Amino acid sequence: MSKPADKIIIAIDGHSSCGKSTIAKDLAKKLNLIYIDTGAMYRAVTLFALSRGFINNDGINADKLRNSLSEIVVEFKRNSSTGELDTWLNGENVEKAIRTLEVSNNVSAISALKFVRERMVKLQQEMGQSGGVVLDGRDIGTVVFPNADLKLFMTASPEVRAQRRFDEMQSKGECVTFEDVLSNVQNRDHIDSTRVESPLRKADDALVLDNSFMDREEQFDWVLEKLSERGLYKLLQK
Repeated sequence: MSKPADKIIIAIDGHSSCGKSTIAKDLAKKLNLIYIDTGAMYRAVTLFALSRGFINNDGINADKLRNSLSEIVVEFKRNSSTGELDTWLNGENVEKAIRTLEVSNNVSAISALKFVRERMVKLQQEMGQSGGVVLDGRDIGTVVFPNADLKLFMTASPEVRAQRRFDEMQSKGECVTFEDVLSNVQNRDHIDSTRVESPLRKADDALVLDNSFMDREEQFDWVLEKLSERGLYKLLQK
């Protein structure tokens, strides 16, 4: 392969709570790539809409959100304590705030808005156009970077994904029930897969990784094997 390692793009799509960001972060660290958390970008927009009162029992006030979209600045900054990239919204660290169940319950509906997706896709393409990146989301391999060098589609059963999410939220001290988390996972699956704008689907050339019965290390090894089969792993090691 003639493409330089620092130009390689890895796209990871899949259902909610299936470990996409975990794999993406691990790959970024191992292969010295830049990780772009596209899901966090949509969560940040959702948090913004919630904080402005654009989301209520009547639904989303799309007009107000559209008119305020230019005010939203999303950045990723390295956390000196954890070493991870945290999400910042308009100058404030919102990494914890965007992971709440309230945001999770609304992010799919916000992500389905055409004007939101157009804005986020443009930003994602600008962030990753130079290459040397790994991105995870719902439409990375189909819309954002359809010519990515490696495309993965991750999934697992709804119950397995809900249990993982439930355990994660409990470890952070959040008061949630498994039933609520499972309902959220199932609802997001439906919205993500049936929305008009960039619905969640597997790219024709994406490799499917069902991690229902795989631990973190097994998943990582599986991806490295696929990279090796394509000559990408050796290239990235240079």
